[in-house]
Amino acid sequence: MVRMKYSPLLAAAIAAFVASSVWYSPLLFGKQFMELSGVGPSAGPNVGKIVGELGRNLILAYVLGRFVVLLEVVDWKGALNLGVWLWIGFPVLLLSGSVMWQNVPNRSWRSILRLEYQTWQRTRLKRSR
Repeated sequence: MVRMKYSPLLAAAIAAFVASSVWYSPLLFGKQFMELSGVGPSAGPNVGKIVGELGRNLILAYVLGRFVVLLEVVDWKGALNLGVWLWIGFPVLLLSGSVMWQNVPNRSWRSILRLEYQTWQRTRLKRSR
């Protein structure tokens, strides 16, 4: 039986936070992100958003860990299969980040969810051929 270990979950949440911080920093794609999204530079870090982002990462790491345990994922094929389905299945978590960080209005969620569903349909059709 696969058991969930909590220290790797905490490490994964912190690693995701650090990776996304670097990804959206001027070191990598921060300038392009601000140009394309119309978001300007902030005066400084917002503690509430930082805590919210860490919380989102912890929730995601825990949920992924639970799926691994409940589905008894023990090899790379199972992990790949789970990863593909979760990529399709977690748009709400990703979209909440867009609402938090990019001021995306809530009504645009429907359009993005429709795109996710269409992507899922295309993937399913390609596999059935």
